[in-house]
Amino acid sequence: MELLTAAQMRTIEQAVITSGEVTGLELMERAGQGVVDAIFEEWPVLDRRGASPSRSPGYLGPDEEDPLRAVVLCGPGNNGGDGFVVARLLLELGWEVEVFLYGNPEKLPPDARVNYERWETKNEVRVFAVDRAPLEDDFLRFPNEIDLVVDGVFGTGLTRPFAGVFSMLANAPARTLLRDRGVKVVAIDAPSGLCADSGRILGNAIVADMAVTFHSRKLGHVLGDGPVTCGTVRTKSIGLETWEDSQIVHMAHPDRMKLLKASVDHKYSHGHALILSGGSGKTGAARLAARGALRIGAGLVTLGVPPSAQTEAASQITALMLQRVDGTDDLSEILEDTRLNALCLGPALGLARAQALVPMALAARRATVLDADALSAFAEDPDTLFAHLHGKCVLTPHGGEFARLFPDVAGEMNAHPTKGPAYSKVDATRAAAKRAGCVVLFKGPDTVIAAPDGRCVVNAAVYERAAPWLATAGAGDVLAGFIAGLLARGFSPIQAAETAAWLHVECARQFGPGLIAEDLPEQVPDVLKKLNI
Repeated sequence: MELLTAAQMRTIEQAVITSGEVTGLELMERAGQGVVDAIFEEWPVLDRRGASPSRSPGYLGPDEEDPLRAVVLCGPGNNGGDGFVVARLLLELGWEVEVFLYGNPEKLPPDARVNYERWETKNEVRVFAVDRAPLEDDFLRFPNEIDLVVDGVFGTGLTRPFAGVFSMLANAPARTLLRDRGVKVVAIDAPSGLCADSGRILGNAIVADMAVTFHSRKLGHVLGDGPVTCGTVRTKSIGLETWEDSQIVHMAHPDRMKLLKASVDHKYSHGHALILSGGSGKTGAARLAARGALRIGAGLVTLGVPPSAQTEAASQITALMLQRVDGTDDLSEILEDTRLNALCLGPALGLARAQALVPMALAARRATVLDADALSAFAEDPDTLFAHLHGKCVLTPHGGEFARLFPDVAGEMNAHPTKGPAYSKVDATRAAAKRAGCVVLFKGPDTVIAAPDGRCVVNAAVYERAAPWLATAGAGDVLAGFIAGLLARGFSPIQAAETAAWLHVECARQFGPGLIAEDLPEQVPDVLKKLNI
């Protein structure tokens, strides 16, 4: 699934219009019809089409004396044009519809102006200036009993903080009032106030029950505040072609073909991963990572522990191998085995131990995952770490670790946005990957994975893939192990990170509530079976 920016979507639309295959008006009509269809799919109770064919022409509802009522909010761009189409289509189905326009009708884009005129010649349009301050009586003048609010104010075209008359509906009292009245709020493309490129809120945002977007989801639907602001997202086709561009972000998916194992292979065909552990009382995180690497299909996994932790680790493992790794001399010796092709350093490794071992591990030029302490150990001097990194590395920071390694990038991402499109987590992760010269997996419900060349995927555990149970101690250690195991199997760094992140969420969803980190690796067999592997 592609995740587009607003600019990419405009490019795709303009290309098909320029080709002569379709006009902008036809695309607007398709979009409006898609919104109406999505409304009826989401809330069948609002769909009265065909319920009473004996009724008067133009109205098919079961009760002419009690029609459904909608308020449609149209903005100053093409999103407003879509809103006028929705209003007209609902009116034709017998709804009572009131339309508000926030903008100057004379300045509407050509296609939006046509649909404004189609409505305005037969029906009233209340017009307000976009920059007018919100007034209480504007909201109170809405019909007392409405079933639906359609937000067609800004959509993907938001470039400044959302203000003006209708921004009142972004306030908590208004949201509460609509919810208490059972009013459904539908956003065309994206809720007004939500940056469609970043999922960040500019000013205020109308909270929708559903957003209806076209052709493909936008980045803002899955990043940041997008999921809680959109409610649900339905994607409707308007007849556009897929656009090939290496900079388009995609939703993560597993590399099924590489996950398959050939029947003639042996254990060394699937790699040998080394997971380094901390000292006594600190081996649990590395053991979780090692178990994850083994379950994901690495042929062999060795746990490298200091002398103080050997007895502790040995009493807790079976299929894993154990190797003493006290300091750089021990690590250098074990790395002489060229069959050992993937490393994982970080989970509860200890800062001092990480500072000593990470440079040597990186000097071996093996595929390497750096997580947790392996990142925090260089928080005061990230350039020292960057000087040792190479193209076969994967960094897996959470928000705090990311901010310590890339403080300027994090600062730009976390700054309060004053215009759109706002700087996004995708922008930040791409910048970090370019600086580090390797793949960066920026954790979160909206995990973003980027390579130095700009390739980027998002593994969003939101909407139908929500997995809140992953917010548990040790889950990140298992993810690091998954990546290491896939690197050992020969996956490229970005393939390993993408597939591991996807499987990580699927394992959590497979288990469900009550999940603890130890459960994650044990779900891998069932998840792979569902992939016919």
